[in-house]
Amino acid sequence: MALKNIFFFVLIFFATVAEAQSLIPPIGQWREHLPYRSAIGVVAAGEKIYCATPYSLFSLDTDEQSIERYSRMTGLNETGLSGIAYEPVSGKLLIAYANSNIDIIYRNDIFNIPDIKREVVTGDKRIYAATAIQGDFFLSTGLGVIRVNAGQYEIRSTWLIGNGGTQVKVNSLVLFNGLYHAATAEGLKKVSGPNADPSFFGNWEILSGQNGLPAGECRDLAVANNVLFAVVSDQVFVLGQNGQWSLIQDSPGWSVNSISPAGNNILICQSQPGQGRVLEINNTGTLINSLQSGLSVPALALRQNNLTWVADRVNSLIRFDGTGASSFRPNSPDSIALGGLFASNGTLWAGAGSRAGANNKNGLYQLADGEWTNYNGRNFPALDSLPDIVTVIADPKTDTAWAGSFGGGLLRITPAGGLTIFKQNSPLSPTLFAPGIYRVAGLAIDNDGHLWIGNDGAASRLQVRKKDGSWLSFDPPFSTANRSMGSLLIDGSGQKWMISPGGNGLFCFNDKNTLNQPSDDQWKWFRQGGGQGNLPSNRVLSLALDKSGFVWIGTDDGIGIIQCPESVFGSPACEAIIPVVLQGNFAGFLFKGEEVRGIAVDGADRKWVATGSGVFLISPEGEKIIYQFNESNSPLLSNDVQQVTIDGSTGEVFFATANGLCSFRSTATEGGVTHSNVLVFPNPVPPGYGGTIGIKGLAENATVKITELDGRLVFQTRALGGQAVWDGKDYRGRRISTGVYLVLVSDGKKETLASKIVFISQ
Repeated sequence: MALKNIFFFVLIFFATVAEAQSLIPPIGQWREHLPYRSAIGVVAAGEKIYCATPYSLFSLDTDEQSIERYSRMTGLNETGLSGIAYEPVSGKLLIAYANSNIDIIYRNDIFNIPDIKREVVTGDKRIYAATAIQGDFFLSTGLGVIRVNAGQYEIRSTWLIGNGGTQVKVNSLVLFNGLYHAATAEGLKKVSGPNADPSFFGNWEILSGQNGLPAGECRDLAVANNVLFAVVSDQVFVLGQNGQWSLIQDSPGWSVNSISPAGNNILICQSQPGQGRVLEINNTGTLINSLQSGLSVPALALRQNNLTWVADRVNSLIRFDGTGASSFRPNSPDSIALGGLFASNGTLWAGAGSRAGANNKNGLYQLADGEWTNYNGRNFPALDSLPDIVTVIADPKTDTAWAGSFGGGLLRITPAGGLTIFKQNSPLSPTLFAPGIYRVAGLAIDNDGHLWIGNDGAASRLQVRKKDGSWLSFDPPFSTANRSMGSLLIDGSGQKWMISPGGNGLFCFNDKNTLNQPSDDQWKWFRQGGGQGNLPSNRVLSLALDKSGFVWIGTDDGIGIIQCPESVFGSPACEAIIPVVLQGNFAGFLFKGEEVRGIAVDGADRKWVATGSGVFLISPEGEKIIYQFNESNSPLLSNDVQQVTIDGSTGEVFFATANGLCSFRSTATEGGVTHSNVLVFPNPVPPGYGGTIGIKGLAENATVKITELDGRLVFQTRALGGQAVWDGKDYRGRRISTGVYLVLVSDGKKETLASKIVFISQ
């Protein structure tokens, strides 16, 4: 059992008004951007309602109507929940994770119980439900029942109650008439007597298949007013005083998702395609109430103080108070984002991506001014035809966003919110093997404002929509499997670099700045091996352009760098070099053996690299690893990182992981030619502040001096891109005293007074 103090992870910081309004964390801190739309569980804990989602947890203070989020950023040990339970006597909240880890929140502490997660067993360890009984927590798992000692924060016992002592999936557990009853895949079972040891399988007897209860899996149980209810095959049964079971609720076409007590009655969560409802019935099957407003797939319902709270898998947390329904949900993206990311000037765009089997209709998400806007068919019906958003870009000159659907064409979003879809009504081409499918897998905007489009599987795989709205088509003179075309990049010379997914390498295209004269076009195909382009692998996954004009190529076997892109079509041939990085006392090829899924270049020309083993920050030349973030040493949501992007104006780095979006505010921002709107944060520096002080808005690589009012030098550094950082200590490592300090900056030509810092040390 491990203990964390939750307050240690709470992001408490001081900042100027401008910084506070943007909700961006301080330098060196993290924030999560998890989805809260889908709710799977709800419990009442005094004045708080806790709601679990498949990724995260939030609470609603019913008095203040305020919402609080809980995640790895606030001290939880995992991302990905399977259920929650509350023990009212002790006030402890148990959080069960999809990977079988357990956290218990008690007051301001988080206690971790990793035993089930760590245990190497053959079988299903997933926790399907959790409940509190007589001061302990009981977990219904694929193995059986696991009892957690809530006082000692440890596993107390494991009950393998399958036939013959084997493992069996347990869906629910209740205490009825002093005996444990378990809803299992083998049917409803109960402990044979009050003194029988429940950990011995022989002390459990089967109730299904007799006295009116059908044989087969029992899916849920509830006890209300000392009456036992059970769910079998979407039918609800009640146990009478005569020991016979009676069918009291059967709605053909409706699935029963759960049952739960509500005073003398029970609440039944039901759904069918396109709608959901919660029925309240008594033990005779009489319908007391039916709740439907705002429900789609209700997972669990709770009655507290005459209010009904429903966790809905589509519409989050909904409250029914007798007069209507109210929805509660933290501002968030609708789901995780595994498509393209693009950040600029305080705005993030994230595509939902393509999941297994495709047809992901969660769309596109925008984060601006701390608020999320979800562009999908739920909010904009026209977008229902655009599944699998895999690429996105925004034009910094017009703030127009473009998103590519892997099947539904191209989407344009204007700053005013106007939506235009380019598909059949445009020069965009369908795939050759499926005429109704329009795949846009790559987007890039050149210096002239022309939009370049990777049109996967089409007759012309490269399209350009010119600034004036006219279109031109191009196609690489190379034959590849499935005519695949993916991500695009435009280098400093205007050359277009294109990934050909599926192990087809990389294309480079030079139109000689004569778009309308294809006769002078040049193409080159980069592949693995000397003389072929010298890529580390033919399976190219990512591209980035650094501040030296070099093209960085991420593959499934490390990184290659084109250091002579201006000579790609010259002689001798320009090929990729594979850099060597020093790791401890050993040297090796950069990210050899790793899938390099994403590369982003920050204001200091350092590279952020997304891999299946976490995130790395490497030096400009790639010879040194500066940071390595993973689940063990940071709040990173998952080691499985798919995409990375940087907002150069703030230095915030965004990571799209298998468990959701998160971000880290780094030390570098994009620098300008001159100093502009220099900002110091936090300012004033409060007592006890031990974080990093940032100075942004600087000319690129400017020299920064911190001095006392009389000019005595306290500290000197150089900006990382357009931002300098300072730890609040002088050049001897001593914490500076209370006072006012000057910030002097030089761009190599002129030194100016940029700002003042008020430092309060006590």
